[in-house]
Amino acid sequence: MMESLNQNPPSIAILGAGIGGLALAIGLFKRNVPVTIYEAADRFSMVGAGIGLGPNSLNAMDLIDPRFRREYDKVKTANEKPDFEHSIFDALYAEQGFGEKRGWTRGLIGAPYFTRSSAHRKDLLEIMDSFIDHGSVRFGKRAESVEQQGDKVLIRFRDGEVATVDAVVGCDGVKGITRRTVLSDIAPEEVQPTFCGMYIYRGIVPMDKAKEILGAHAGDAKFFMSQGKAVAVYPISQGREENFVFFVTDPKSWLDGDTAIPCTKEEMIADLDGFDDRLLRLLDYARPLRWPTWHHPKTSSFYNGRVCLLGDVAHACTPHQAAGAGQGLEDAAILSHLLALVKTPAEIEPAFRAYDAVRRPRAQKVVLTSYEAGIIYTWQHPEIGSDMDKLVINANQRLHWIWQHDLRADAAEAERQFRRWVAPER
Repeated sequence: MMESLNQNPPSIAILGAGIGGLALAIGLFKRNVPVTIYEAADRFSMVGAGIGLGPNSLNAMDLIDPRFRREYDKVKTANEKPDFEHSIFDALYAEQGFGEKRGWTRGLIGAPYFTRSSAHRKDLLEIMDSFIDHGSVRFGKRAESVEQQGDKVLIRFRDGEVATVDAVVGCDGVKGITRRTVLSDIAPEEVQPTFCGMYIYRGIVPMDKAKEILGAHAGDAKFFMSQGKAVAVYPISQGREENFVFFVTDPKSWLDGDTAIPCTKEEMIADLDGFDDRLLRLLDYARPLRWPTWHHPKTSSFYNGRVCLLGDVAHACTPHQAAGAGQGLEDAAILSHLLALVKTPAEIEPAFRAYDAVRRPRAQKVVLTSYEAGIIYTWQHPEIGSDMDKLVINANQRLHWIWQHDLRADAAEAERQFRRWVAPER
């Protein structure tokens, strides 16, 4: 007879306390599955910008822990004007006048069942923090290696400590070390992320200032587009602030390291030549940094043995479908459901296998289609180009499969596969 989970709980470590790692922890705590979270920083990081969440993301919150969704509903930010309630963004020209000289005044992207929802990363993480058992969090623990030895996983930290656990879930970001642990033997060429050919400028502006600058265009999600560049603007912090992200394509390889590089305001303005003066005024609220964008266009497996990937380390993508954070939440919903079924350490790998089978195809499609959306929204698609009518048609067709996905069916399928693989042992 197999031992119950309470008699012999597998030791599970989560590396990284960002959105994905905390979401998984919330789901596991809700299901009484013990876990230890290791975070390199000295505290939960509340630094960040706006995050857009579609209907699928909210459904994932419900599956993780219904309280999560209820608390998020208290801080979420919708578009300000009723006309834009069901719009993820309004497609406009970035040129002087925003396209009005061409007769273009609006290009709504959305669906009747979709309600715009976004939040400041800080607000989202504060909610998640409230559900975490802080006794299970180890701060200041930067992992330098994750190595499988037999039926155990060893985590070596920079401070010299070595933790031995039954399983590790890597939630350590786009360039996390757990990706190497999983893929170095399977597909070493996939370990490093790929530069997306685009860097960004970003910032947050108080809403009163945004309205001084953009007038009626402030308060609702707008996407101003041009050849090879664009800017997305949308409300966060329950309408108190406006988040903006400028996209600038760069066909060259990124040779300036892993993180943002300093630049001057003059360089930013030069990059955005031809933009309406009102958009350039937003740069007064941007840090003079160029942030490279990275993604994982191919990942042959989300797990290897007893090490598993979740969130950006598994499937980092560009932000052009506002789907990256939501995919991390979907990961957490499925994996927390599966790990709650595990009764012994020997059943961890079948759980990871079922997670990989269900989550990887969908998450990988999001990566590829998000990259394609970035190409389209910077007028580089060979069939759409700068034809805004075609662009709006494409944009209005491309998101339904993400938003309307049946995550409960995924959980049921993952459980079915897990039980099939562990049945001979039980």
